[in-house]
Amino acid sequence: MGPSLNDIVISSGEPEKPAENITCMDASLYKAAAVGKIEEFNNYQGPELESLKTPNHDNVLHVNLSTPERIWQRTRFDFVLQILDKCPSLLLQTNAKGQIPLHVAARYGYSTIVRHLIMFCARVIYKDLEKLGMDQLNAVRGMIRHTDQESNTALHIATRYGHVEVVQALLEHEDPDFPYFANINHETPLYLAARRGSRRLLSILLDKSKSTAHGGPHGRTALHATAMVRDPWVTRIILEKKGNLTKETDENGHTPLHYAAHLGHDAVVEELLKWDISVAYIGDKKWGMTPLLMAARQGLFGTVRKILSYCPDCCERVDKRGWNLLHFMAFRDLSRGFRILLKNDNATTTEYGSVRNLRDWKDASGITPQQVFNACQYDKEEKKEQIVKLLKEIVNEEVAEKPVYPIGLPNISADKNLEKARDAHLVVAALIVTVTFAAAITVPGGLQSEKGLEQGTPLLIHEAVFKAFVVTNSLAFIFSVSALTTHFGVLDNQLSGFKFFRETVLYRTQSVSGILGYATLAMVVAFSTGSYVVLKPSHGLAIVSYLICPAFLLCIWEILNPLMQM
Repeated sequence: MGPSLNDIVISSGEPEKPAENITCMDASLYKAAAVGKIEEFNNYQGPELESLKTPNHDNVLHVNLSTPERIWQRTRFDFVLQILDKCPSLLLQTNAKGQIPLHVAARYGYSTIVRHLIMFCARVIYKDLEKLGMDQLNAVRGMIRHTDQESNTALHIATRYGHVEVVQALLEHEDPDFPYFANINHETPLYLAARRGSRRLLSILLDKSKSTAHGGPHGRTALHATAMVRDPWVTRIILEKKGNLTKETDENGHTPLHYAAHLGHDAVVEELLKWDISVAYIGDKKWGMTPLLMAARQGLFGTVRKILSYCPDCCERVDKRGWNLLHFMAFRDLSRGFRILLKNDNATTTEYGSVRNLRDWKDASGITPQQVFNACQYDKEEKKEQIVKLLKEIVNEEVAEKPVYPIGLPNISADKNLEKARDAHLVVAALIVTVTFAAAITVPGGLQSEKGLEQGTPLLIHEAVFKAFVVTNSLAFIFSVSALTTHFGVLDNQLSGFKFFRETVLYRTQSVSGILGYATLAMVVAFSTGSYVVLKPSHGLAIVSYLICPAFLLCIWEILNPLMQM
C-alpha cells in the first residue's frame, strides 16, 4: 500500500502557532463510500477504517449516508452493516459537528438504516428488538440521546426535517418519561414539529412521550409555533395535550393569541378563544397591547371582528399609551365599518356596541381616535406632528418574526413640496407665455405695409411652414396659460384641508408638468418652423433650422431613457 493521505500537516509558518492537522480521504475510497462499493474496503479493518476521514472528520458511514446520489436502499443497507462488522467503533464516531452516523441517517430520513443502527447497537437481530435487556436498552438510549455540537439529538434532526418514520423508530425504545431538552437554539423536538405544522409528528411525540418539553427560541412554546403556521388542527392537537400553554408568554409578553392575531390567522384565533377566552384580555410587556389591538394595528378587520364576536368588551382595554381599538383602526383606514363608527352616531351593530363608546376616549397625550383619523386624512390637525411621531413608533415593531405592516404616514412637508413645485411651474409657464406672445406679435417675415385689404397681415401668410409656426406657437401659448390658471384655482385655500383635494392637487401638479412639457415641445417646433420660413432662401441655413427639433428630441431621449429603465 502506498503512502497514506489520511493525515496532512499544514504549518502556518509562524512558530508560535501549533501546526494544523487536516485529515483527508483518498478519492477512490471516498467515491466508493459514497456509492456503497464495499469491495474497495476489503483490505481495510478496524483501525484502518477509523483513520479514513474527510477534512470534516466524516468517516465512511457519514459519507455514505450523506451522499446526494441515489443508490439502491439494499446497497446502502448492506454497505453500512458490513462496514460496522469490520469496525464497530464507527457507530459512535463523531465528525467535526459532533454528529454520529445516526444523526446523518435521521437527517436524510433513512428509517430502515436507523432501525438497523439501533439493532447493531443492541447486538440483536431485528425480530429481537422488542425484547431488549436493560444493558442493551441503555446502550441504545445512549446512542439515541447523543447530542452534536448544537445539542441536537437524532430526534431533533428528524423532527426538523419532518421524517415521521424516523421519529417513530427513535421513540420505540426511548423512555416515555425522558424529557428531550432544547438544543443550543432553544428548540425542543415538540417545538420543531409544531413549527413545521406537522399533525402526525405532533401526535407521535405527544403520544409516545409523557414529559415532552415544549419550549422554543425567544421564550416561545409549541403553541406559539402552531399559531405561526395557520393550521387550527395543529393548534387543537397541542391544546388537547397542553391546554395550559394558552397563557404562556414569550420574552416580550406575547401569548399564542397575540401571534395569531398579529398574523391574521383567524381560524387559529377562533380555536384559542374557544379554549380560553381570558387570553384576549392579556397585554404584552412593552406596550400592554392585547391581541385585539395587534390585529387592529395590522388593519386586519376580519380578525378584529372574530375577537369581538367572542368578547365584545375586550375593546375597552387600552395600551400603555392609552390607545384603544379605534386609535389603531383610524390610521389604517381600511375598514368602512370603522370609519362610519368614527363619524356616525347611528351605527347600532351589536358587534360594535362597545366600540362606539371609544370614539371620544383620549390617550395619555389627550389624542382621540378622531384626531388620529383627521391627521391621516387632512393636513390641518393641531397634533399632527405628535401623532406622526407615535405612528413611526408603532410601525417599528415586530411580532412572531413579522414586522408591523408599513403605514402611509402623513407627510408634514407636503405643502412645502407642493409650493416649490408650483413656484417652478409658474416661472417656466410665465417665460413660455412671454416668448410665445412676443413671437405672435412680431411674426417672422414682417407685415404688409401697403394699403389695402391685406395691410397689416403677415407677408408669409400663405406659406405652409408659416402656418405650422402659427399653430405650434399658439399651442405653446395655450398650454403655458393653462398651467398658470391651474395653479391659481380660486378654491385652493378653502379645499386644501381635504385629503381628496390634496391628492387632486398632487395629480394636477403632475399634470401641469406634462402640460409644460407639451408647451416646451410646441415652442421648439415653432422656433424651428419660424427660423425655416425666413431662412428658406439659404438652403444650408434652412436645413440647419429643420434639425433643431430632432436635436431637441434626441437630447430629451438621452436624458429620460436611463430614468425610464430604472
